[in-house]
Order: sequence, then structure tokens, then C-alpha cells
Amino acid sequence: MLRPFLEETAAIVESEIDRLLGDPAQQAAPRLAEAMRYAALGGGKRLRAALVRAVAQALARGAADPPWETTAAAVELLHAYSLVHDDLPAMDDAQLRRGRPACHRAFDEATAILAGDALQAAAFGWIAGDPYLSADARVSLLAGLAEAAGLAGMCGGQMLDLEGERQPPDLAGLERMEQLKTGAMIAFAAEAGAIVADASPTERQRVLAWARHLGLAFQITDDLLDVEGDGTLTGKDAGLDAARGKTTFVTLIGVDAARARLSELARSAEAEVRQLAGDTSLLDALFHHVVTRDR
Repeated sequence: MLRPFLEETAAIVESEIDRLLGDPAQQAAPRLAEAMRYAALGGGKRLRAALVRAVAQALARGAADPPWETTAAAVELLHAYSLVHDDLPAMDDAQLRRGRPACHRAFDEATAILAGDALQAAAFGWIAGDPYLSADARVSLLAGLAEAAGLAGMCGGQMLDLEGERQPPDLAGLERMEQLKTGAMIAFAAEAGAIVADASPTERQRVLAWARHLGLAFQITDDLLDVEGDGTLTGKDAGLDAARGKTTFVTLIGVDAARARLSELARSAEAEVRQLAGDTSLLDALFHHVVTRDR
């Protein structure tokens, strides 16, 4: 059930991103447009897009799917920007992303910085211009995306991550940092699905609670893959966190305790999703997929 859903979602979102980014030859700065397409297209788990779609479908009130496609593409675009900047020499100094050279390696550092900036701006523009959403929905999505991506979310978490290289955090601090750096955008993706489905405030809060458990589980699984994963499957540099001396769940509490924490998060997530009306089987399958993936 899940694999066809993920593959179909990825294909739809890939097509939507391709359409909205357009032909580089028609843009004011073709090389920058090419770098944006390089970073945003051609692979990736598309987990955030799948979350938007799965939640929207689970909470839909009518027979027709809510208009999730452009919102999902925008979320993936902002995620792509974050990866471009995260890979830069001043940040993680990564060589690979999605099995091919990182954007700054394929182009150059300055172009990668500008590509990330332009991808971020485009993500907001796509949501603002979606003709299939109400004005209230677009405002809610834009406000939520700004919070999840900024100081109170992903960027704030990245800053805490950098500071953690000098002053390693304890477990509570590590969880807080990851809830911001990784979890905030995952939680927003799920909430975005609820917004486009016109869900009630109570439903949105339950979705958010479920997605926060998912976001932390995603990062713990990433930490496990960094030490146990196969680089040919993950498509990125293995052991990069250890090489930079970063504190991870594995380095702080060990593999066994990290896996035990995953089990706790799965139980908490299941308790939240059981309170939602409608068919939530895809949400259960997505959580299982996140904690058992090999890439």
C-alpha cells in the first residue's frame, strides 16, 4: 500500500516542481535557474510531500482530494533550499547529496547560496499564488511555513546544532535541537495537509502532536543510518556527523537506547493518531516506513 503511494506522490510532486520552476532558458539568470532545478529535482525521499498528501486525504471531508499538490511542492522546495545551505563548506561541508555532487560542488559556492535563497523565496510564492486554496488557507500555510523554517524552527535548530559542536548538549538539549532543526518542517508538512483539508483546530493539534513524534523518530533513524547505513543507499556521506564531532542520539546514548527511544515514539504517535477520525492507515504506514528505512 505505502510504496505505490510514495512513488505516485513523488512523481506528482516532481512534475509540479518541474512545471513551476520552468525552463531555465526563459529565466533572467539561467545558470541560477539550472542550479535551482539541480537541487530541487531528481530524487529524494519526498517524505514531506507524502505527509501533506496523506494527512489531507485522511482528513478530507468530501469524495475529492483536497488541493495538496502545490503546497507539497513548496514544502519540498524549502527542504531543498535547506539541504543546499546545509551542505555548504561553512556548514556540514558535504560532498554528496542524493547520490550525486552537492549543489556547491556541481556549480560553485556562490551559486549554491543564491540557489538556496531563490528556492526559499519561490516556496512562499507558490503557496501565495495557489488558485485552488482559500485566502485563509494560504495565510495559515504561509505563517506556518515561516515559523517552521525560521528562528523558531529549522534555522534556530541549525544554530543550536552548530553551537553544539563547541558545547555538546545533554539529551534534553539534543531532543530540543532536533525538534527544531528537523522536526519543525516535518510537523509543518503534516499540519499543511490538515490546513488544505480544512480540518478543525482539534484535528490540527492532534496531527501536530503525531508529527512531532515522527520528526524526532526521523532524526534518530538518520543518526543510526549515519553509523550503520550503506552510503550507496543513503546517497550521502557516511560518518559525517562523527567526523565533525557532532553529538547525536547514537553518540550520546548508544545504539540500543536510541532504538528503544524509537519504540517509545512509535507508541506515543499511535496514541495520537487513534484519536483522528477517518482512515489513518497511511499515517501508520508512514511512521513505520520512517523508522525502518535504509536511506
